[in-house]
Amino acid sequence: MRRGTAAPGWPSAFPPPAWDGLSWALSDVSQLPVVRDELRRSRVVDGAADLRDRLVLVLDEMASNALRHGGGSVEAAVRWTGDAFLVAVSDGDACTPPTPAVDRDPSEGGLGLYLIVELSTAHGWYVDGDAKTVWAVLPPH
Repeated sequence: MRRGTAAPGWPSAFPPPAWDGLSWALSDVSQLPVVRDELRRSRVVDGAADLRDRLVLVLDEMASNALRHGGGSVEAAVRWTGDAFLVAVSDGDACTPPTPAVDRDPSEGGLGLYLIVELSTAHGWYVDGDAKTVWAVLPPH
């Protein structure tokens, strides 16, 4: 396994172990409304509407970034760690770390990674072969 250099705010690190959850194979952003709906209705996420909204927001930001910038197929998942939820998205661009926008007008976008950092208790990314995985851990409360 090779690991890349960390971007500011996004350490190169492995996520905590997680199991039981939902996963999707994605190829286009047009699939994201279905993914959001499935996550909102899932019994895997047993919690308040606020938790579901946070998970949907983080998953949508990560998946849309991967689909727009990651190259190749995208795998997205929401899994349980035992005390929190792990959102992980893999794409085919192992050479480019997640890079938060710097000195950009907020109207031009690029603030999703900052939002994910604010909503999560841990976050990072790692490379495995030809795939990059970006992840974040969200507490249930």
